[in-house]
Amino acid sequence: MYFIVVKFETRPEWTDRWMDLVADFTAATRAEPGNLWFEWSRSVENPAEFVLVEAFTDDGAGPHVNSAHFKKATRELGQALASTPRIVSRQVDGEGWDEMGEISVD
Repeated sequence: MYFIVVKFETRPEWTDRWMDLVADFTAATRAEPGNLWFEWSRSVENPAEFVLVEAFTDDGAGPHVNSAHFKKATRELGQALASTPRIVSRQVDGEGWDEMGEISVD
């Protein structure tokens, strides 16, 4: 699977509207057949930073970056950003989340 984490730092005037701006992109991506998850979080240290954790099947990453909604997002999201997004994108073994071995809850 492809496991991707992206950090987006928003301009102050867009911070409170960021989730509205990405709502259609998020819904369209979650509906893709190859999407495993597409989850947003907000930094507790920097309220202007949003973190996207996403994963796709091996066959799902290509169609995602070639989709109309991805291309639209890459054109439109820049207006709300204070800096270029930072990304970690890797192909990893597995098909989803595993349980953590160091902590076990019965």
